[in-house]
Amino acid sequence: MLLPLFLIVPLLGKQLDIAQAAASASRYIAFEGMVRHGSSLQPWKSDAQLADEVRRRFFSTSDAPVKTDDLAGDFSAHRNPLWTDHRGDPLLPAFAANIGAVSQRAALTQPVGAVFASGMGLDTDNLHAGTVRVAVADVAALEPFDALGLRIQRHTTVLVDSWSASGPEGVRAVLRRDRWNPAGHFPFGPLDAVISPLRPFAAVLEGSQLPEIGRVDPDVVPEDRIR
Repeated sequence: MLLPLFLIVPLLGKQLDIAQAAASASRYIAFEGMVRHGSSLQPWKSDAQLADEVRRRFFSTSDAPVKTDDLAGDFSAHRNPLWTDHRGDPLLPAFAANIGAVSQRAALTQPVGAVFASGMGLDTDNLHAGTVRVAVADVAALEPFDALGLRIQRHTTVLVDSWSASGPEGVRAVLRRDRWNPAGHFPFGPLDAVISPLRPFAAVLEGSQLPEIGRVDPDVVPEDRIR
């Protein structure tokens, strides 16, 4: 009765290790896509090239060198020696067939977020996603792993905002829209006109304070940290 347990526990650990490698590979693809990838307007790396890279760097041997156009071969020298079943057969017998990778660049479609992004000059095509799919081979003569058909998929999305400002005043100028800055993004002036008549009533109540409409305090780095 203990024999199947001794076979199954290490196998589960190996499958979890493959899942962890897939998660790391999806992060790599997402961050590579953040720079440029095949789905962007300025292509740099295609999905096929990214797939070749993750097969060699994440699913091959741990000491695989980082080399351009280095492919993972379906032989023992390029396979992770731990990813085998109890008979020594590889859990990923064919790199190209068992491991796939896809990168994608998508637009920010959430209505409110898209409106604010447009008004502040933010790029709305800034969702960079990486997906890795791994098909783990079945283990013959070991139920239920002989017909499990295990498929592992990991997905990572990176949201990139390219907007920046020259300083605190620049941040305030972009956010505020009032009589001093009609080109600003948010209508603080009209909102403050609504709130102002209520301030005397809030002052009567101890500890009560209405929101300070239009106050923008950008993050300030403490002086001792700058030194």
